[in-house]
Amino acid sequence: MSEIRDVRARRVWDSRGRPTVEAEIELASGAVGRAIAPAGASTGTFEAVELRDGGSALHGLDVQQAIANVRGPIRETLVGGLFLDQAALDRRLIELDGTPKKSRLGANAIVAVSLAFAHASAAEAKQPLWRTLAGEAPVRLPLPEVQIYGGGAHAHRRIDVQDFLVIPIGAASFAQALEWVAEIYAAAGARLARKGKLAGVADEGGYWPAFAANVEALEELTRAIEDAGLSPGRQAAIALDIAATQLLRDGRYHLALEKRALDAAAFGKLLGTWIDAFPIVSIEDPFAETDREAMRAFTAAYGSKLQIVGDDYFVTNATRIAAGIRDGACNTVLLKPNQIGTLTETRAALEAARKGGYGAIVSARSGESEDVTIVHLAVGWGVPQLKVGSIARSERTAKWNEGLRIDEALGGPALSPSSLFPWRHRAGASARP
Repeated sequence: MSEIRDVRARRVWDSRGRPTVEAEIELASGAVGRAIAPAGASTGTFEAVELRDGGSALHGLDVQQAIANVRGPIRETLVGGLFLDQAALDRRLIELDGTPKKSRLGANAIVAVSLAFAHASAAEAKQPLWRTLAGEAPVRLPLPEVQIYGGGAHAHRRIDVQDFLVIPIGAASFAQALEWVAEIYAAAGARLARKGKLAGVADEGGYWPAFAANVEALEELTRAIEDAGLSPGRQAAIALDIAATQLLRDGRYHLALEKRALDAAAFGKLLGTWIDAFPIVSIEDPFAETDREAMRAFTAAYGSKLQIVGDDYFVTNATRIAAGIRDGACNTVLLKPNQIGTLTETRAALEAARKGGYGAIVSARSGESEDVTIVHLAVGWGVPQLKVGSIARSERTAKWNEGLRIDEALGGPALSPSSLFPWRHRAGASARP
Protein backbone atom coordinates (compact mmCIF):
# COMPACT_ATOMS: atom_id res chain seq x y z
CA MET A 1 0.00 0.00 0.00
CA SER A 2 1.45 3.37 -1.05
CA GLU A 3 0.46 6.78 0.31
CA ILE A 4 1.12 9.69 -2.04
CA ARG A 5 2.81 12.69 -0.45
CA ASP A 6 3.08 14.90 -3.51
CA VAL A 7 2.42 15.06 -7.24
CA ARG A 8 4.44 17.44 -9.40
CA ALA A 9 4.51 18.28 -13.09
CA ARG A 10 6.76 20.25 -15.39
CA ARG A 11 7.06 21.09 -19.04
CA VAL A 12 9.95 19.28 -20.72
CA TRP A 13 10.95 18.78 -24.37
CA ASP A 14 10.75 15.79 -26.65
CA SER A 15 12.99 14.66 -29.49
CA ARG A 16 11.24 16.86 -32.05
CA GLY A 17 11.70 20.01 -29.96
CA ARG A 18 8.08 20.01 -28.82
CA PRO A 19 6.83 20.48 -25.27
CA THR A 20 5.51 17.54 -23.31
CA VAL A 21 4.57 16.59 -19.76
CA GLU A 22 6.81 15.12 -17.09
CA ALA A 23 5.09 13.98 -13.89
CA GLU A 24 6.77 13.19 -10.60
CA ILE A 25 5.23 11.34 -7.68
CA GLU A 26 6.63 11.25 -4.17
CA LEU A 27 5.40 8.63 -1.71
CA ALA A 28 5.22 8.97 2.07
CA SER A 29 8.23 6.64 2.28
CA GLY A 30 10.30 9.20 0.38
CA ALA A 31 10.40 7.09 -2.78
CA VAL A 32 10.11 9.13 -5.97
CA GLY A 33 9.17 8.16 -9.52
CA ARG A 34 8.94 10.22 -12.66
CA ALA A 35 7.89 9.67 -16.26
CA ILE A 36 7.59 11.66 -19.48
CA ALA A 37 4.68 11.42 -21.91
CA PRO A 38 5.72 10.67 -25.51
CA ALA A 39 3.83 11.90 -28.58
CA GLY A 40 3.12 10.37 -31.97
CA ALA A 41 3.21 11.93 -35.44
CA SER A 42 1.14 9.20 -37.09
CA THR A 43 -1.75 8.89 -34.66
CA GLY A 44 -4.89 6.80 -34.79
CA THR A 45 -8.36 8.34 -34.72
CA PHE A 46 -9.31 6.09 -31.82
CA GLU A 47 -6.35 7.02 -29.60
CA ALA A 48 -6.79 8.72 -26.26
CA VAL A 49 -6.63 12.50 -26.63
CA GLU A 50 -3.34 14.30 -26.17
CA LEU A 51 -4.16 17.70 -24.66
CA ARG A 52 -2.48 20.63 -26.42
CA ASP A 53 -3.15 24.32 -25.78
CA GLY A 54 -3.70 25.55 -29.32
CA GLY A 55 -3.17 29.19 -30.17
CA SER A 56 -0.06 30.76 -31.67
CA ALA A 57 2.57 29.91 -29.04
CA LEU A 58 4.77 26.96 -29.99
CA HIS A 59 2.56 26.30 -33.02
CA GLY A 60 -0.33 25.43 -30.73
CA LEU A 61 1.55 22.50 -29.21
CA ASP A 62 2.14 23.79 -25.68
CA VAL A 63 0.99 21.64 -22.76
CA GLN A 64 0.33 24.20 -20.04
CA GLN A 65 -3.25 23.03 -19.55
CA ALA A 66 -2.19 19.39 -19.21
CA ILE A 67 0.42 20.44 -16.65
CA ALA A 68 -2.18 22.51 -14.80
CA ASN A 69 -4.40 19.43 -14.70
CA VAL A 70 -1.63 17.44 -13.02
CA ARG A 71 -0.87 20.21 -10.54
CA GLY A 72 -4.54 20.87 -9.91
CA PRO A 73 -7.31 18.22 -10.00
CA ILE A 74 -4.99 15.21 -10.27
CA ARG A 75 -2.80 16.32 -7.39
CA GLU A 76 -5.81 17.24 -5.26
CA THR A 77 -7.31 13.81 -5.83
CA LEU A 78 -4.17 11.75 -5.26
CA VAL A 79 -2.23 13.47 -2.45
CA GLY A 80 -2.89 11.79 0.86
CA GLY A 81 -4.54 8.83 -0.83
CA LEU A 82 -3.62 5.22 -0.09
CA PHE A 83 -3.43 2.99 -3.15
CA LEU A 84 -3.20 -0.75 -2.85
CA ASP A 85 -1.72 -1.16 -6.32
CA GLN A 86 -1.30 0.37 -9.76
CA ALA A 87 -4.83 -0.58 -10.80
CA ALA A 88 -6.34 1.38 -7.91
CA LEU A 89 -4.46 4.53 -8.85
CA ASP A 90 -5.30 4.18 -12.52
CA ARG A 91 -9.00 3.68 -11.73
CA ARG A 92 -8.93 6.95 -9.81
CA LEU A 93 -7.39 8.75 -12.78
CA ILE A 94 -9.93 7.27 -15.21
CA GLU A 95 -12.83 8.21 -12.95
CA LEU A 96 -11.49 11.72 -12.44
CA ASP A 97 -11.25 12.30 -16.18
CA GLY A 98 -14.63 10.73 -16.88
CA THR A 99 -14.40 10.76 -20.68
CA PRO A 100 -13.98 7.83 -23.09
CA LYS A 101 -10.71 9.14 -24.58
CA LYS A 102 -9.13 11.06 -21.66
CA SER A 103 -10.08 14.36 -23.30
CA ARG A 104 -10.79 16.33 -20.11
CA LEU A 105 -7.46 15.93 -18.35
CA GLY A 106 -5.46 14.80 -21.36
CA ALA A 107 -3.92 11.41 -22.01
CA ASN A 108 -0.48 13.02 -21.89
CA ALA A 109 -1.13 14.21 -18.32
CA ILE A 110 -2.67 10.91 -17.25
CA VAL A 111 -0.04 8.58 -18.75
CA ALA A 112 2.81 10.57 -17.20
CA VAL A 113 1.21 10.29 -13.76
CA SER A 114 0.34 6.62 -14.18
CA LEU A 115 3.87 5.66 -15.19
CA ALA A 116 5.44 7.90 -12.54
CA PHE A 117 3.47 6.03 -9.86
CA ALA A 118 4.76 2.71 -11.23
CA HIS A 119 8.33 3.96 -10.90
CA ALA A 120 7.69 5.33 -7.41
CA SER A 121 6.21 2.01 -6.28
CA ALA A 122 9.23 0.15 -7.66
CA ALA A 123 11.58 2.58 -5.91
CA GLU A 124 9.70 2.02 -2.66
CA ALA A 125 10.20 -1.73 -3.09
CA LYS A 126 13.89 -1.05 -3.83
CA GLN A 127 13.59 -2.87 -7.14
CA PRO A 128 13.83 -1.86 -10.80
CA LEU A 129 10.45 -1.50 -12.45
CA TRP A 130 10.93 -4.53 -14.68
CA ARG A 131 11.39 -6.75 -11.63
CA THR A 132 8.26 -5.49 -9.86
CA LEU A 133 6.28 -6.11 -13.05
CA ALA A 134 7.71 -9.59 -13.60
CA GLY A 135 7.35 -10.81 -10.02
CA GLU A 136 8.52 -14.40 -9.92
CA ALA A 137 7.98 -15.02 -13.62
CA PRO A 138 11.01 -15.97 -15.74
CA VAL A 139 12.45 -13.07 -17.70
CA ARG A 140 13.79 -12.84 -21.24
CA LEU A 141 14.95 -9.86 -23.23
CA PRO A 142 12.75 -8.72 -26.13
CA LEU A 143 13.90 -8.97 -29.71
CA PRO A 144 14.70 -5.49 -31.07
CA GLU A 145 12.84 -4.08 -34.07
CA VAL A 146 14.89 -1.15 -35.38
CA GLN A 147 14.24 1.51 -38.01
CA ILE A 148 16.83 1.92 -40.79
CA TYR A 149 14.89 4.23 -43.14
CA GLY A 150 12.16 6.64 -42.07
CA GLY A 151 9.37 7.83 -44.34
CA GLY A 152 5.74 8.86 -44.19
CA ALA A 153 4.88 11.27 -41.38
CA HIS A 154 8.35 10.72 -39.89
CA ALA A 155 10.18 12.22 -42.89
CA HIS A 156 7.78 14.69 -44.54
CA ARG A 157 6.55 11.87 -46.79
CA ARG A 158 9.76 11.64 -48.79
CA ILE A 159 8.79 8.00 -49.24
CA ASP A 160 5.29 6.68 -48.65
CA VAL A 161 5.98 3.76 -46.31
CA GLN A 162 6.56 5.11 -42.81
CA ASP A 163 9.21 2.70 -41.49
CA PHE A 164 11.63 0.24 -43.04
CA LEU A 165 13.06 -1.73 -40.13
CA VAL A 166 15.26 -4.72 -39.46
CA ILE A 167 14.70 -7.51 -36.96
CA PRO A 168 17.85 -9.51 -36.10
CA ILE A 169 15.98 -12.81 -36.01
CA GLY A 170 19.13 -14.96 -35.81
CA ALA A 171 20.79 -13.14 -32.91
CA ALA A 172 21.58 -15.17 -29.81
CA SER A 173 21.49 -12.27 -27.35
CA PHE A 174 20.21 -8.74 -26.94
CA ALA A 175 23.75 -7.39 -27.20
CA GLN A 176 24.42 -9.30 -30.40
CA ALA A 177 21.10 -8.16 -31.84
CA LEU A 178 22.04 -4.51 -31.37
CA GLU A 179 25.55 -5.07 -32.73
CA TRP A 180 24.11 -6.57 -35.91
CA VAL A 181 21.68 -3.70 -36.27
CA ALA A 182 24.48 -1.16 -35.84
CA GLU A 183 26.41 -2.86 -38.66
CA ILE A 184 23.33 -2.78 -40.91
CA TYR A 185 22.63 0.87 -40.07
CA ALA A 186 26.21 1.83 -40.96
CA ALA A 187 26.09 -0.19 -44.18
CA ALA A 188 22.77 1.35 -45.21
CA GLY A 189 24.11 4.87 -44.61
CA ALA A 190 27.26 4.16 -46.58
CA ARG A 191 25.22 2.88 -49.54
CA LEU A 192 23.04 6.01 -49.52
CA ALA A 193 26.07 8.29 -49.32
CA ARG A 194 27.81 6.56 -52.23
CA LYS A 195 24.72 6.96 -54.41
CA GLY A 196 23.99 10.54 -53.37
CA LYS A 197 20.63 9.53 -51.89
CA LEU A 198 21.13 10.52 -48.26
CA ALA A 199 18.72 13.38 -47.50
CA GLY A 200 19.14 13.49 -43.73
CA VAL A 201 17.77 11.73 -40.66
CA ALA A 202 14.06 11.15 -39.96
CA ASP A 203 12.16 11.68 -36.69
CA GLU A 204 13.12 8.33 -35.18
CA GLY A 205 16.78 8.33 -36.17
CA GLY A 206 16.56 6.27 -39.35
CA TYR A 207 17.96 7.64 -42.59
CA TRP A 208 15.85 9.98 -44.69
CA PRO A 209 16.45 8.56 -48.17
CA ALA A 210 15.94 10.06 -51.61
CA PHE A 211 14.54 6.95 -53.30
CA ALA A 212 12.65 6.97 -56.58
CA ALA A 213 10.19 4.26 -55.50
CA ASN A 214 9.18 2.50 -52.31
CA VAL A 215 10.49 -0.84 -53.56
CA GLU A 216 13.94 0.71 -53.90
CA ALA A 217 14.08 0.93 -50.10
CA LEU A 218 13.48 -2.82 -49.89
CA GLU A 219 16.19 -3.53 -52.44
CA GLU A 220 18.69 -1.27 -50.68
CA LEU A 221 17.89 -2.60 -47.21
CA THR A 222 18.33 -6.19 -48.34
CA ARG A 223 21.73 -5.32 -49.76
CA ALA A 224 22.69 -3.38 -46.64
CA ILE A 225 22.07 -6.54 -44.61
CA GLU A 226 24.41 -8.38 -46.95
CA ASP A 227 26.99 -5.58 -46.81
CA ALA A 228 26.96 -6.00 -43.02
CA GLY A 229 28.01 -9.63 -43.50
CA LEU A 230 24.62 -11.05 -42.51
CA SER A 231 22.20 -13.38 -44.26
CA PRO A 232 18.86 -11.74 -45.22
CA GLY A 233 15.95 -13.80 -43.99
CA ARG A 234 18.10 -15.98 -41.72
CA GLN A 235 20.04 -13.62 -39.48
CA ALA A 236 18.28 -10.33 -40.17
CA ALA A 237 14.89 -9.75 -41.74
CA ILE A 238 12.79 -6.77 -42.78
CA ALA A 239 9.76 -5.26 -41.05
CA LEU A 240 7.53 -2.57 -42.51
CA ASP A 241 5.25 -0.03 -40.90
CA ILE A 242 2.98 1.05 -43.75
CA ALA A 243 0.90 3.44 -41.58
CA ALA A 244 -1.75 3.00 -44.26
CA THR A 245 -4.31 5.27 -42.58
CA GLN A 246 -2.09 8.14 -43.74
CA LEU A 247 -2.33 6.92 -47.35
CA LEU A 248 -6.10 6.42 -47.64
CA ARG A 249 -8.11 9.13 -49.36
CA ASP A 250 -11.42 8.73 -51.14
CA GLY A 251 -11.31 4.96 -50.81
CA ARG A 252 -7.89 4.53 -52.42
CA TYR A 253 -4.34 4.18 -51.13
CA HIS A 254 -2.21 6.98 -52.58
CA LEU A 255 1.49 6.38 -53.23
CA ALA A 256 2.66 9.91 -53.93
CA LEU A 257 6.24 8.87 -54.68
CA GLU A 258 5.01 6.69 -57.52
CA LYS A 259 2.09 8.92 -58.55
CA ARG A 260 -0.52 6.22 -58.32
CA ALA A 261 -3.58 5.34 -56.26
CA LEU A 262 -4.73 1.78 -55.60
CA ASP A 263 -7.89 0.27 -54.24
CA ALA A 264 -7.56 -2.09 -51.27
CA ALA A 265 -7.35 -5.24 -53.41
CA ALA A 266 -4.60 -3.82 -55.62
CA PHE A 267 -2.73 -2.43 -52.64
CA GLY A 268 -2.86 -5.85 -50.98
CA LYS A 269 -1.47 -7.44 -54.14
CA LEU A 270 1.38 -4.93 -54.18
CA LEU A 271 2.28 -5.80 -50.60
CA GLY A 272 2.08 -9.46 -51.55
CA THR A 273 4.68 -9.00 -54.31
CA TRP A 274 6.99 -7.40 -51.75
CA ILE A 275 6.47 -10.29 -49.34
CA ASP A 276 7.29 -12.79 -52.08
CA ALA A 277 10.41 -10.96 -53.24
CA PHE A 278 12.05 -9.80 -50.01
CA PRO A 279 12.78 -11.25 -46.54
CA ILE A 280 9.84 -9.47 -44.92
CA VAL A 281 8.63 -11.01 -41.68
CA SER A 282 6.39 -8.25 -40.27
CA ILE A 283 3.99 -5.65 -41.69
CA GLU A 284 2.35 -3.09 -39.43
CA ASP A 285 -0.93 -1.36 -40.35
CA PRO A 286 -1.02 -2.64 -43.95
CA PHE A 287 -4.47 -1.07 -44.29
CA ALA A 288 -6.21 1.88 -42.73
CA GLU A 289 -7.72 1.85 -39.25
CA THR A 290 -11.25 1.77 -40.76
CA ASP A 291 -10.58 -0.75 -43.55
CA ARG A 292 -11.86 -3.80 -41.69
CA GLU A 293 -12.53 -6.06 -44.65
CA ALA A 294 -9.14 -5.42 -46.25
CA MET A 295 -7.37 -6.15 -42.97
CA ARG A 296 -9.30 -9.40 -42.55
CA ALA A 297 -8.57 -10.52 -46.12
CA PHE A 298 -4.88 -9.69 -45.85
CA THR A 299 -4.59 -11.56 -42.55
CA ALA A 300 -6.31 -14.59 -44.05
CA ALA A 301 -3.87 -14.56 -46.95
CA TYR A 302 -0.62 -13.90 -45.10
CA GLY A 303 -1.19 -14.34 -41.37
CA SER A 304 0.33 -17.81 -41.30
CA LYS A 305 3.52 -16.56 -42.97
CA LEU A 306 4.37 -13.34 -41.18
CA GLN A 307 3.50 -10.94 -38.43
CA ILE A 308 0.61 -8.58 -39.23
CA VAL A 309 0.61 -5.84 -36.63
CA GLY A 310 -2.28 -3.61 -35.61
CA ASP A 311 -1.28 -0.15 -34.39
CA ASP A 312 -3.82 2.49 -35.48
CA TYR A 313 -6.18 -0.45 -35.92
CA PHE A 314 -6.07 -1.38 -32.21
CA VAL A 315 -4.63 1.71 -30.44
CA THR A 316 -3.72 -0.35 -27.34
CA ASN A 317 -7.43 -0.74 -26.58
CA ALA A 318 -8.50 -4.11 -25.16
CA THR A 319 -12.03 -3.78 -26.53
CA ARG A 320 -10.81 -3.06 -30.05
CA ILE A 321 -8.30 -5.90 -29.79
CA ALA A 322 -11.01 -8.37 -28.76
CA ALA A 323 -13.16 -7.26 -31.71
CA GLY A 324 -10.22 -7.62 -34.10
CA ILE A 325 -9.52 -11.12 -32.84
CA ARG A 326 -13.15 -12.10 -33.44
CA ASP A 327 -12.85 -10.68 -36.96
CA GLY A 328 -9.58 -12.44 -37.69
CA ALA A 329 -7.79 -9.15 -38.33
CA CYS A 330 -4.01 -9.01 -37.72
CA ASN A 331 -2.14 -11.46 -35.48
CA THR A 332 -0.04 -9.08 -33.39
CA VAL A 333 -0.77 -6.01 -31.27
CA LEU A 334 1.39 -2.90 -30.86
CA LEU A 335 1.39 -1.54 -27.30
CA LYS A 336 1.86 2.19 -26.69
CA PRO A 337 0.80 3.36 -23.21
CA ASN A 338 -0.01 6.90 -24.31
CA GLN A 339 -2.51 5.58 -26.88
CA ILE A 340 -4.79 4.44 -24.05
CA GLY A 341 -3.62 6.54 -21.08
CA THR A 342 -2.75 4.27 -18.15
CA LEU A 343 -0.45 1.39 -17.36
CA THR A 344 -3.36 -0.80 -16.25
CA GLU A 345 -5.20 -0.33 -19.55
CA THR A 346 -2.00 -1.10 -21.45
CA ARG A 347 -1.66 -4.34 -19.52
CA ALA A 348 -5.32 -5.15 -20.28
CA ALA A 349 -4.55 -4.73 -24.00
CA LEU A 350 -1.65 -7.17 -23.66
CA GLU A 351 -3.84 -9.70 -21.85
CA ALA A 352 -6.54 -9.38 -24.52
CA ALA A 353 -3.92 -10.13 -27.18
CA ARG A 354 -2.59 -13.11 -25.29
CA LYS A 355 -6.07 -14.49 -24.65
CA GLY A 356 -6.69 -14.46 -28.39
CA GLY A 357 -3.33 -16.04 -29.22
CA TYR A 358 -1.97 -12.82 -30.70
CA GLY A 359 1.61 -11.62 -30.40
CA ALA A 360 2.65 -8.27 -28.96
CA ILE A 361 5.26 -5.55 -29.40
CA VAL A 362 5.97 -2.70 -26.99
CA SER A 363 6.62 0.46 -28.98
CA ALA A 364 7.99 3.97 -28.62
CA ARG A 365 6.56 7.01 -30.43
CA SER A 366 8.12 9.41 -32.92
CA GLY A 367 8.24 12.15 -30.27
CA GLU A 368 10.31 10.58 -27.50
CA SER A 369 12.61 11.50 -24.60
CA GLU A 370 15.20 9.95 -22.31
CA ASP A 371 12.38 8.10 -20.52
CA VAL A 372 13.03 4.33 -20.59
CA THR A 373 9.77 3.01 -19.12
CA ILE A 374 8.78 1.00 -22.19
CA VAL A 375 11.91 -1.15 -21.91
CA HIS A 376 10.89 -2.14 -18.39
CA LEU A 377 7.37 -2.93 -19.61
CA ALA A 378 8.64 -5.21 -22.37
CA VAL A 379 10.99 -7.06 -20.03
CA GLY A 380 8.72 -7.17 -16.99
CA TRP A 381 5.63 -8.30 -18.88
CA GLY A 382 7.51 -10.77 -21.06
CA VAL A 383 6.58 -9.05 -24.33
CA PRO A 384 8.77 -10.70 -26.98
CA GLN A 385 9.55 -7.62 -29.10
CA LEU A 386 10.56 -4.00 -28.57
CA LYS A 387 10.26 -1.30 -31.25
CA VAL A 388 12.05 1.92 -30.35
CA GLY A 389 12.98 3.61 -33.63
CA SER A 390 16.53 3.55 -34.89
CA ILE A 391 19.86 2.90 -33.19
CA ALA A 392 20.80 6.56 -33.53
CA ARG A 393 19.68 9.65 -31.53
CA SER A 394 19.90 9.67 -27.78
CA GLU A 395 16.19 9.30 -27.06
CA ARG A 396 16.42 5.96 -28.90
CA THR A 397 19.78 4.79 -27.59
CA ALA A 398 18.67 5.58 -24.03
CA LYS A 399 16.19 2.74 -24.38
CA TRP A 400 18.49 0.28 -26.14
CA ASN A 401 21.19 0.99 -23.55
CA GLU A 402 18.73 0.41 -20.72
CA GLY A 403 17.99 -2.96 -22.28
CA LEU A 404 21.71 -3.75 -22.21
CA ARG A 405 21.88 -2.85 -18.50
CA ILE A 406 18.94 -5.10 -17.73
CA ASP A 407 20.51 -7.84 -19.84
CA GLU A 408 23.70 -7.55 -17.80
CA ALA A 409 21.81 -7.55 -14.49
CA LEU A 410 20.10 -10.77 -15.53
CA GLY A 411 23.33 -12.43 -16.61
CA GLY A 412 22.59 -12.36 -20.34
CA PRO A 413 19.42 -14.45 -20.72
CA ALA A 414 18.40 -15.61 -24.17
CA LEU A 415 16.10 -13.56 -26.35
CA SER A 416 12.44 -14.48 -26.60
CA PRO A 417 12.20 -17.82 -28.43
CA SER A 418 11.39 -17.78 -32.13
CA SER A 419 8.44 -20.10 -31.50
CA LEU A 420 6.53 -17.00 -30.35
CA PHE A 421 6.65 -15.43 -33.81
CA PRO A 422 4.56 -16.20 -36.91
CA TRP A 423 7.62 -15.70 -39.14
CA ARG A 424 9.32 -18.85 -37.79
CA HIS A 425 7.88 -20.60 -40.89
CA ARG A 426 9.54 -18.04 -43.13
CA ALA A 427 13.23 -18.56 -42.27
CA GLY A 428 15.33 -18.41 -45.39
CA ALA A 429 12.84 -16.32 -47.37
CA SER A 430 14.06 -15.08 -50.71
CA ALA A 431 16.50 -12.22 -50.32
CA ARG A 432 16.44 -10.93 -53.88
CA PRO A 433 13.79 -9.32 -56.07
